[in-house]
Amino acid sequence: MSTLVLFGYGFSGQALARRLAAKGWTVAATHRDEESAARIAADGHTPIDLGDRAGVTDALGRARALLVTAPPGAQGCPGLNNLVGPLAEANAFPDWIGYLSTTGVYGDRHGGWVTEASRLAAQSVEGARRVGAERDWLDVGRGMGLTVTIFRLPGIYGPGRSALDRLRAGTARRVSAPGQVFSRIHVDDLAAGLEASIARPRAGGTYNLCDDEPAPNSDVIAYAARLLGTEPPPEIALADANLSSAALRFYAESKRVSNALAKAELGWRPAYPTYREGLAAILAAER
Repeated sequence: MSTLVLFGYGFSGQALARRLAAKGWTVAATHRDEESAARIAADGHTPIDLGDRAGVTDALGRARALLVTAPPGAQGCPGLNNLVGPLAEANAFPDWIGYLSTTGVYGDRHGGWVTEASRLAAQSVEGARRVGAERDWLDVGRGMGLTVTIFRLPGIYGPGRSALDRLRAGTARRVSAPGQVFSRIHVDDLAAGLEASIARPRAGGTYNLCDDEPAPNSDVIAYAARLLGTEPPPEIALADANLSSAALRFYAESKRVSNALAKAELGWRPAYPTYREGLAAILAAER
């Protein structure tokens, strides 16, 4: 029986866990506290206490796939810091190790297209940390003979985390930023892309997983409002929006991300090629 180990049991990791568990995989996920352990167990998976090094080592030795979703901090990637020792001590390596990065590593391209071969030019501390984590994982992979694959992700949305939810909560805003576009991906398409890579592991591979149509955020909010039969919030000029520093960093970057390599090498196609199909499917499932 194939086993998936997750370092980081969040939105993306849970989506892959659901997808693979439905196909007979067993799933285990790391945790640091009892609350997290209870949530993992409630979903039918096995909690792994990060404080139990022998248990972590044993789980990695039995894993076919390892996915690291936790973001890096000032001390680097927590997945790398916690797992390299146990990986070296395990009696076997996973066939596939996936690391979730961000398209923020490309920085601002003034609306231009980027591919996996594009120069990395992160413009934020967070983006620079992702660049470092990618490099560190690939270096460890080469040094230990691990099949490490990097996935650069844009904004992730899905059930419970979409423009529909923000409109209902009254927090959706339509910020007017002429020329600003970004890519996104439905969480189920992300999980499908990861599964496709597990089936075709390539050491050192790097893939952009995103939909086919980069678009302004204001267009997404307006379409979601139409689906709900409500008036969209009025557009607000970027200069008048009083955004947080994190939001301002988001609007400071504009790029179109190509998914052509993932399609060509993994045989992957997004089930929701634009935000329109993705939002409509979320609403239909709710109803």
